Parts: sequence; structure tokens; C-alpha cells
Amino acid sequence: MAEVTLEPVGRERRLTLTNLFQFYVHDFSEQWFDRPEGELGEDGRLQEYDLLDNYWTEPRHEALLIRADGRLAGFALVNAYSHSGLPLDYAIAEFFVARKHRRDGVGQAAALAVIGPRPGLWELAVARRNIGAQHFWRRVAAQLAGEAVEELDQNDERWNGITLRFRVG
Repeated sequence: MAEVTLEPVGRERRLTLTNLFQFYVHDFSEQWFDRPEGELGEDGRLQEYDLLDNYWTEPRHEALLIRADGRLAGFALVNAYSHSGLPLDYAIAEFFVARKHRRDGVGQAAALAVIGPRPGLWELAVARRNIGAQHFWRRVAAQLAGEAVEELDQNDERWNGITLRFRVG
């Protein structure tokens, strides 16, 4: 397996995250077949993440690049938005690993590196249609918290999918 490292993203690397979001949204677009999200614009690009600037202006927001053997492999965005509406310390807002680096443990190592050193109550919200990600995040949560993972099945104005809640540290 590759050596996985995280790199904090300063505002000067905004373009890197914007470019990576093209791949991220492309991956999600197959789940949005019945929704307006994921359509190509007339410039041939997918939508941009309109909340990205918050990661340099808002407290409790953190943007990280994921590297595999020093090569750019994805990103993680951490904030404190609660999909469940319950109190929390941290949430994975967005998480992306390039297809080249999937199935080799890079995603799991990155997820553990993001969550493990940040003690507190975590929430991971996973879209209902994203079955592969549900399995992935259940494994990560179990590795971090064992059987002390609460799983909520939501279908409300806040979220449509599962929300995993657990404490680290």
C-alpha cells in the first residue's frame, strides 16, 4: 500500500480543490439521474462547490489534500455541520479519492488519518444511493469506535441517507 499523508490546503491551493471537485461531482452524477445536480454547463464543466471559500473563513472548517506516495490522490473537507441536527464536534463534509487510488487502502488510511487525531463526537452522512460509500464509512467508523457507532436512517429536509455518529478519543 502507498504511504498516505494529509496536507492542509491554504487558499493559494483553491484551484487544486476546484479542479478535484470536477472529478468528485462526476463520480456523484450517476446517482443524480433524476435530479438537476451534475449537469454539464455550457463551458463543459460540472458545477463548482459553492461553499469552498468557507474552508478559509469559517471556524471548525478544514480542507486537506490526500497524497499517496507523495502524489495527489484526493481531498477531505471537515466541518461541524450536523446532518442529524444533533450536537457534534466534527463531520466529514466531502471526501474524495481518485479512482486510481481506490481499492488499495488509500481511502481508509486517509479517513483514519483525518478522523483519528481529532477527538470528539463525529458524524458521517452518506447518501442513500451511495451504497459503496455506506460500506466504506461503516468500516471506518467501526475501526475507530468499535460497536459504539450509532446509525441513523434519515429521510428528511436535512438528509436522505444514513448518518453514522461516534466518539473518537
